[in-house]
Amino acid sequence: MGLWCEKLRVCIDSLGRPKRLFIIVNPYGGKKCARKIFHNEVKPLLVAADIQFTLQETEYQLHAKEIAISLDILKYDGIICVSGDGVLVEVVNGLLQREDWATAIKLPLGIVPAGTGNGMAKSLLDEVNDSYSVSNAVFAIIRGHKRPLDVATVLQERIRFFSVLMLTWGLVADIDIESEKYRWMGSARLDFYCLMRLVNLRRYLGQVSFVPAPGYETFGQPILQNGNCNCDLETQDQGRLDKIVQDGYQGPSTSFETHEWRSIDGPFISVWLHNVPWASADIMPAPAAKFADGYLDLVIIRDCPRASLISLLMKFSDGTHVKSPYVMYLKVKAFRLEPGSRAGNPKKGGIIDSDGEVIARGKGTYNCQQVDLMAYGPPIYMTVDQGLATIFSPI
Repeated sequence: MGLWCEKLRVCIDSLGRPKRLFIIVNPYGGKKCARKIFHNEVKPLLVAADIQFTLQETEYQLHAKEIAISLDILKYDGIICVSGDGVLVEVVNGLLQREDWATAIKLPLGIVPAGTGNGMAKSLLDEVNDSYSVSNAVFAIIRGHKRPLDVATVLQERIRFFSVLMLTWGLVADIDIESEKYRWMGSARLDFYCLMRLVNLRRYLGQVSFVPAPGYETFGQPILQNGNCNCDLETQDQGRLDKIVQDGYQGPSTSFETHEWRSIDGPFISVWLHNVPWASADIMPAPAAKFADGYLDLVIIRDCPRASLISLLMKFSDGTHVKSPYVMYLKVKAFRLEPGSRAGNPKKGGIIDSDGEVIARGKGTYNCQQVDLMAYGPPIYMTVDQGLATIFSPI
C-alpha cells in the first residue's frame, strides 16, 4: 500500500497531468474483463487523483472509430482506451477522418491493457523497465507525460487505413486469424494452431519492395526506376485519392520517386512490419523499434528448416530471433507488398493482417461474411508519418 500511495503522489504532483479524460471501454475484447478492470482497478486511481472522466462502452465493431469522429475534443485532455490494441487503432483512424484532424490527432491517447493483444501498453511500460500491469499503465496516464507516436498509412488504390502497431502476412497472420475457430481453447489456441502450421508449413509467392533506412541499403536488390515496377506512391495512388476523399488526413505527401527502392522476392514464410517492439505481452518481434523514429521495422523469414523454425519462434519472446541467419531484420521508410498464392497451390492465397484485423484475404483461406477492406493481390503500400500522434507514456 505504501508503494502504491507513493506512486500516486508522484503522479499527482506531475506538471501537465490530465484533468478531464474520455474513456472508451471495450467489454467484448479478450477475456471480456475490460468493464471489471475499469471499475476495480482504473476508476479508483482516477478518483484518487481527482481526474474527471466520461465513460463510453463500445457496442459493436468500429464503434470507437465513430466516437472519435464525433467527439468534442475541446472538452478533454485525452482519450483512454481500456481494451486491446484494436480500439486504439479505431480511435486513431477516427481522429484522422475528421475535418480538424491536424488538431484532433494531437489529443493525447492512452492505453490500459484489457484485451487479447496489448502490444502498445507492453511496449510503453517495457521502454522504462516498468512491470506490465494495469496499475502502471494508469499511473503513466495520471502522470501526464507524453511522447510522439509514428502513424503508418496503409494504402491500396482508393482505400486507406492508418496503423500504429503492425502489418503481417504469412505464418504469423495465418496463426493469428485462422486460430479464431479454436477460440474455445483460450490462449492455448495460438500454440495449438502454430504447431498445426509448422506441420503443414506454407510458403507464399510474392515480392516486397522498400525504401531502406540509412544503414540498411544492402538488403534486397535495387529496383531500376525505368523498369517495370513503379513504386512511387505519390504518382500512382495519392492523386486519385485527393479527388475522392475531401475531408480528413490524406496521408504523407512525400514522394519516394527519387529514393532508391530495393526488393526481395519470395517465396516467404513470414513478412512482419512493426511500429513498436512488442506485438503482445509476451511476443517481441521488433526489439529495435522506436515510437517515433519515422521507420517501420521489417522482419522477413524466407526459408527455414522446420526444426530450426520451432526454435526460432520460441525466441520471439525476447527478441533474440533477429540474430538468426534465417531472419532478415531491417528498418524501412516506405514499403510495398505484392502478395501471391501459396507455393505449390496457385488456387489458394494468404491473409494480410494489420493491427489484429484482416484487411485482405486470398482465395481458399476461410469463409467469412465480412467484406475485406482491401483486395488480395494488388499492391499494398505503407508509409510512415514521424510522430504524427501523441500517446501518454511513463516518461
